[in-house]
Amino acid sequence: MKKIFIKICKLLGYEIIDQNSFSSPTLNKVLNEELSTLNQKSIILPLGEVKITRKVKSILIIFRMNTDVEIWDQNRKRLFEFPKIEYCKRSLNSLIKSIKFLNKKYKSLKVKTIIIDDNSSKDKIQQIKDIFNGENIDIINLDYSKYENKISKQKNKETFANLASLLQSFEIGKEKGEDLIFFVEDDYLHFETMLDEMISSYERIASQIKKDIFICPSDYPYLYMNNEKTNILIGNKRHWRTIDKTLCTFMTSTSLLKKYWNNFNQNCLDRHDPFEKYINEIYNKEICISPLKSLSLHLTNINSSYGLSPFIDYKKLWEENKTHD
Repeated sequence: MKKIFIKICKLLGYEIIDQNSFSSPTLNKVLNEELSTLNQKSIILPLGEVKITRKVKSILIIFRMNTDVEIWDQNRKRLFEFPKIEYCKRSLNSLIKSIKFLNKKYKSLKVKTIIIDDNSSKDKIQQIKDIFNGENIDIINLDYSKYENKISKQKNKETFANLASLLQSFEIGKEKGEDLIFFVEDDYLHFETMLDEMISSYERIASQIKKDIFICPSDYPYLYMNNEKTNILIGNKRHWRTIDKTLCTFMTSTSLLKKYWNNFNQNCLDRHDPFEKYINEIYNKEICISPLKSLSLHLTNINSSYGLSPFIDYKKLWEENKTHD
């Protein structure tokens, strides 16, 4: 009778929880295993199941890279005080680890990565290529001339280049994005499970609220400076909070990128205060969330409110992503 009941439950789409054995006979798993199935269902104890209506088909990752500028717009040193190329290498290495973790778990999910490089030397480009040998990654050089008549004249070359690379990344996302797009800067270290958690949480939350969202992988300290109201949501394996500000590392859908194209384009035409002014305006209309605790670490100066996420073993994450020269 028990076997028949289990089969009937499976046919009807229900899951059975046996709290005595701490297992699910219908899933054939113990309850501390991964219970969710990408693009089908998200199961969180004790909240139950969410049917996935917002299915993820692919993700385009656009990685903006400058191997020379230490900290743009600041006269400071980053945590650990290495040359900028070292942060780029470890950042990319951590991103590739996260991609591999995702690919191993969800083999049918299409993942493509494009690097927009701001005129690095041949030697540095080769160091970068050595990291992603064999991966589905392309390098595109930043085209300054394309944006000379679009972007307002800036005080220095670095500011213009930052605006130009950001605009180029948005344009590539708009042109080549098929589903989700992840815009990533070159000074973040990512936990191996970052992409898995972001995509699984994206589809769960987007399915619940029945609309696409923005999702940021970093828990920025500056978001705690003011006593602002926030909502706490349940993702795949952690809590998420609603936020109304991000930097330029975030994930969203191609449809939202196109819907708010005027904001994305306008944000890149001049140096605003804050830099992300027109991107942040979108969050007055759309939901944006960040993780508790962080999935990515922004490696800036240790005193920067835009940098180090709380409660992270910074040194350990830094050492884990050292590349072999």
